[in-house]
Amino acid sequence: MPELLLVEDDRATAAAIASGMDQEGFSIRVAPDGGQALASIEERVPDVMVLDLMLPVVGGAEVLKEVRRTAPQLPILILSARDAMNDRVVALESGADDYLVKPFGFAELLARVKALLRRSQREAGLLVCGDLVLDPIGRTVTREETSLDLTPREFDLLACLMRRPGEAVARETLKREVWKLEQRATPIDNVLEVHIARLRRKVDAIPWRPMIHTVRGVGFCVGQDPPWR
Repeated sequence: MPELLLVEDDRATAAAIASGMDQEGFSIRVAPDGGQALASIEERVPDVMVLDLMLPVVGGAEVLKEVRRTAPQLPILILSARDAMNDRVVALESGADDYLVKPFGFAELLARVKALLRRSQREAGLLVCGDLVLDPIGRTVTREETSLDLTPREFDLLACLMRRPGEAVARETLKREVWKLEQRATPIDNVLEVHIARLRRKVDAIPWRPMIHTVRGVGFCVGQDPPWR
C-alpha cells in the first residue's frame, strides 16, 4: 500500500482527495500547513507527496526546497491555483516532478500520482506488478507489504517472470535463465513444475488474487489481468 502525504490547507479539498485516494488503496497522511508537512517527512518519508503551494506557517515553495534537500528522491506533485507558465517553470526547476492546476479532476490527479510512483520504482530498480514488489538488489519480495519467504531458486524464477509482466514466458526460457541450462541429459520439466507450484503457494496465498498464471502449451505469466483473457 503506497503512502501519500497530502499537504493541503483547504479542508474540503483535502478530505475529497484523501477519501478518493483511500478508496484507490493508498495510505494517506494529511498535513494542513507547511510546518506539519516538514515534521511529518522528518518522522517518515512517504512514497509520494501532493503539495499545495499556498500554505500557512511555511509556504509550499519553502517546503519544496527543504524536502529536496532532505529527501531528494521523493516524488512531488504540485497542486496550485496559479496557472501562469512562470509559476509552473519555477516549481519544476525548484524540484517538483509534476504540476497540476486547480480546479482539477480526481481521475487526472490519480493518474499523475500513479505515474510518479511507477517512475520512482523504475529508478529504484524495483520490479513491480500490482501489489507484488521484487527488489533484485536486496533480494526481497513483498505483496501488500507482506514479506514473502522465498528460496533463492524461487526468487530467481519469480524475477524472471516479473521482468516480462503480462507476457507468456516459455518453459525453455525459464530453464535457460533460472537454471542456466541450454541442454541437460535429464529433463527438469518436473523440477520446474514443482518450483512453480511452491511459488504459487507463497505468492498467491489467500486472500490475494492469483498473480502467477499457466499459459497452456507455452509456459507461465505474472500479471493481474493476463492479456489472453
